[in-house]
Amino acid sequence: MQIHNWVLCLLVAAATGYAQDASSREPPNELVIETIHMPEVCTLKAGTEDQIKVHYTGTLHATGAKFDSSYDRNSPLPLKLGVGQVIKGWDEGLQGMCVGEIRLLTIPAHMAYGSRGFGNVIPANSALVFKTELIELNPKSRDEL
Repeated sequence: MQIHNWVLCLLVAAATGYAQDASSREPPNELVIETIHMPEVCTLKAGTEDQIKVHYTGTLHATGAKFDSSYDRNSPLPLKLGVGQVIKGWDEGLQGMCVGEIRLLTIPAHMAYGSRGFGNVIPANSALVFKTELIELNPKSRDEL
């Protein structure tokens, strides 16, 4: 019984500390890229003007609330990388990804939707966190020099 109480106290202390850390986290000032999974073989990396398809889940940095996910629709997002079709944090954060790679992008507000936010979904000046997975890569023709 004493061990049970001790373990319970540790769990409560850890949960309380986590909640305090989450509420006091400062939003990032720069893009943070974390690789969660890297495939064993990567022969081609995504670059500017490549056509790619990305699965993602987006959350608000401040609260962790999910605001969108391509997984929910079972439809990865097609885009041309690095040409402004998506927020700057994506254009920069997806560079160099391999098919099958999973990254966590923590994007400061100025590289996301900034002071305008996005409708009722993303408040103004919100830092965002995206779990991204590169599903498909069709490279731009790269001429030899």
